[in-house]
Amino acid sequence: LRLLQGHRVVLRDDLPAIRGRVALLSGGGSGHEPAHAGYVGKGMLTGVVAGAVFASPSVGSVLAAIRAVARAGAAGILLIVKNYTGDRLNFGMALERARAEGADVRMAVVGDDCAFATPGKAGRRGICGTVLIHKVAGALAEAGASLDEIVEKVTAAARAMGTLGLSLSPCSIPGSKPSFQLAEDEMELGLGIHGEAGVRRMKVLPADKAVETMLEHMTDPSNASHLSLTPGSSVVLVVNNLGGLSCLELGIVAGAAVRCLESRGIRIARALVGSFMTALEMAGVSLTLMLVDEELVGLIDAKTTAVAWPNIPAGPATTRREEVPAPTEGPREPQDEPGTGPGTARVQRVLEWVCSTLLDIQEKLNELDRGAGDGDCGHTHAWAAQAIREWMRSRPPPAAPAQLLSALADVLLEQMGGSSGVLYGLFLTAAARSLRGCGDSPAWADAMDAGIEAMQRSVPGAPNSRFSQLDSLCAAAQALHSLRSPGADPLQVLAAAVQSAEAAAEATRHMEAGAGRASYIRSSRLEQPDPGAVAVAAVLGAVLE
Repeated sequence: LRLLQGHRVVLRDDLPAIRGRVALLSGGGSGHEPAHAGYVGKGMLTGVVAGAVFASPSVGSVLAAIRAVARAGAAGILLIVKNYTGDRLNFGMALERARAEGADVRMAVVGDDCAFATPGKAGRRGICGTVLIHKVAGALAEAGASLDEIVEKVTAAARAMGTLGLSLSPCSIPGSKPSFQLAEDEMELGLGIHGEAGVRRMKVLPADKAVETMLEHMTDPSNASHLSLTPGSSVVLVVNNLGGLSCLELGIVAGAAVRCLESRGIRIARALVGSFMTALEMAGVSLTLMLVDEELVGLIDAKTTAVAWPNIPAGPATTRREEVPAPTEGPREPQDEPGTGPGTARVQRVLEWVCSTLLDIQEKLNELDRGAGDGDCGHTHAWAAQAIREWMRSRPPPAAPAQLLSALADVLLEQMGGSSGVLYGLFLTAAARSLRGCGDSPAWADAMDAGIEAMQRSVPGAPNSRFSQLDSLCAAAQALHSLRSPGADPLQVLAAAVQSAEAAAEATRHMEAGAGRASYIRSSRLEQPDPGAVAVAAVLGAVLE
């Protein structure tokens, strides 16, 4: 790319390559990045003209861009302009002056907004669909199409296209207040890309319902700016981030859009998901649909060097999952069949109480974790509790200690996730191995030590590391050593272990983290007990109860 000296104009660095071909110029206000400079390149735009934030570029800069490509030998020039008054005036004035100088210049005005049931005199706004017009026109120009042919085909493509936006927030021009206000439980439908309010304000909806509402509005025949979609139609879908959404959120919306369109019998020939035409930091999304035939799909697929155009698969988007079979698990050591006697019933009662306890303290653990991690410790332990319940519903748990702990390790390693799932899996696997062929009280003390040793081999730091479960487990293990004494009362020893674990969990508020996400946070900010240590103490307490 090259800047045109003295102007806010970006041009291809290989301008001599356009000699004998149609040149394509576009542009508008800044604040829509990657539009418009991201679409300059072979197979898309020849150049763009940028204004200030949300402001049309000047006539002088547009005219300078036209002159630059004309002098490079362009066989005609097409201005692709979004339908906003300022853009039409400034590009239009530059067009007239360039024609007076002898240049062959045309202008294609894009108005793809489906928001207004009765568009005003200004017509439909030009929004994200303009990017598709850039691509279609660019592919045609690269293939050597004439100016007349390009104008005809992009005009037809623009008529068969619609876009609608939805947002959870407004945006703010730097140094200014937000353009409108939304309550935390509200969303705005049909807003533009300059922070202007939309056509309907409604309560926040789940993604599937929000997308369904958008598509219903876009295709409603009573809406004068609607896009006519009939079962069997093929479309290109663009799911556009208006600026403030995460990739994860955008993917959720894209999935909902594919499902909703498929349910209507619409074939999604191609799907583009990403940031194409934004509105600063607006936390919203727009959907664009373009009705396509094989020729248009071929133009969308044509290669381009424009950096903001995505490398999309050349195939349709569907809800069908293409899966490969997972490798089968190798032979495992035979385990005792699950029992149905009093031992199994006791195991089920204990595990059910542990699960209930973890679910009850879910929000408490999340709150503790927000100060030192990502605030999901409670969720992670709740997933573990739900997974154990599902497992118990599928088959009675084994009563034999080694088989029980080994089976629980498998469940947690498969379902729990995060570092906690691995740590519990390490602990239970090693403890189960230690308990093979044993079941007396001292064996449980040995199993506790074996589990902790396995964790310590994989975790940097030992006790006092402030790494999740380790501190509470070490404290409880010291108390459980009393089980090795002849005549020790297991319940009294377990009660002492619970007390030690709770005290160790409380003491973690005064420790500096040695591992995990908390280790990257200043110790002065870690003023709460470690949630993993609190969870371990709660589990031991539930077993005791």
